[in-house]
Amino acid sequence: MATCLNHRFSAFLAALTLALSFPALAQTDLESQTNDTAVAEEVEALKKKVIRLNRDLFILEEDLLFPASTQVAVFLSVDTGKFLKLDAVKLKVDDEIVASHLYTERQVKALERGGMQRLYVGNLKTGVHRMTAFVEGIGPDERPYKQAASLEFEKGTGTSALEIRVEDRSSNYQPSVSIVEWE
Repeated sequence: MATCLNHRFSAFLAALTLALSFPALAQTDLESQTNDTAVAEEVEALKKKVIRLNRDLFILEEDLLFPASTQVAVFLSVDTGKFLKLDAVKLKVDDEIVASHLYTERQVKALERGGMQRLYVGNLKTGVHRMTAFVEGIGPDERPYKQAASLEFEKGTGTSALEIRVEDRSSNYQPSVSIVEWE
């Protein structure tokens, strides 16, 4: 639809340019400038309408794909730096891999500064589900590090939100991974 609208808009601008290029069709310089201003304002108004329509379509698509009654969102937060350099995360829900992500240095720094990543959004039926997160990276002594965390949770009729937390644990100089359900 957007492509068709772009083609129509381009054709409209081409026709307008052609019409304005003939001196016999233009009345006076002042009227021509007034017409140009009016056309520019109409074009800007159309652009704003297209942007609003695009936003509304995106929201509608999200509501249709992920209705609130079945929606599950999983976020990742990182509070490390001393004991783990994050490399990858894999997420399983009910023994099915639903998300995996390899991190760039820039993404890791953003997470370490307090950022939070939306790792997964999907649909689940109401009932009990099991979520497992696998975290990989470089751990203490520059050695490869892998750790998993699991959580069994009850999916109700509303939206569920869970967070995978990767934190430094100074008690044993190791990172810890946990999954918590938001209230």
